[in-house]
Amino acid sequence: MAALPIQIDRTSPVPLYHQLAEQLTAAISDGTLRPGDPFENELAMSGRLSLSRPTVRRAISELVNKGLLVRRRGIGTTVANQMVHRRAELTSLYDDLVREGRTPRTEVLSLVCAAQDDRAAEALSLPSGTPLVSIVRLRYAGDQPLAILRNWLPPAMNDLTTDLLETDGLYAVLRARGIRPTVARQRIGARNATAEERRTLHMSKAEPLVTMTRSAYDADGSPVEFGDHCYRADQYSVDVIVSER
Repeated sequence: MAALPIQIDRTSPVPLYHQLAEQLTAAISDGTLRPGDPFENELAMSGRLSLSRPTVRRAISELVNKGLLVRRRGIGTTVANQMVHRRAELTSLYDDLVREGRTPRTEVLSLVCAAQDDRAAEALSLPSGTPLVSIVRLRYAGDQPLAILRNWLPPAMNDLTTDLLETDGLYAVLRARGIRPTVARQRIGARNATAEERRTLHMSKAEPLVTMTRSAYDADGSPVEFGDHCYRADQYSVDVIVSER
């Protein structure tokens, strides 16, 4: 494994670990390091760069927490497989893909401006039978179909168009209208794909889906959207950092 050319500026106010983490992240993002590549170990890197082991360890841990590196017992540290590493933050999938340097593309499969769905109406704190805006989108990462996104919005959003929804992420569309999701309750799960989902996402019968339902609220606590999404499990993960109470 060739050593990466890392430049550390000891006169900079930027912490040494952060300089190292940024350059390692860039090497993964630009393809210098590919998924599955072995990663230089902590001891070798600290000696080569004349950095303390705690500094190198902190930089590597930052990439592990981002889902860019994987530590495996008996194998060592390797570059993670290319998938969407979604952190436990209130972001859209579109934004996550852009942040990771990938190219999101959206195909609107369905847009109904007077749909009725009792589960979505309840999530939006609206009476049963309220005509909702129902959107079904297929999200690609480059040319790879990644997720089927089903969302319901209040009736005030009934002027949305297919062109608009295929141009930007849903949260960007909401923010442009002065609606800002600030907090959400979501549930992550897994299930088998239906035959239609397998065809749409180009999956085999044995492959599972990651699922997520989400109710998002604005700063006043008013519901702004309800989503029920499914993702290819080989292309999507959720990264959560936990700590002792």
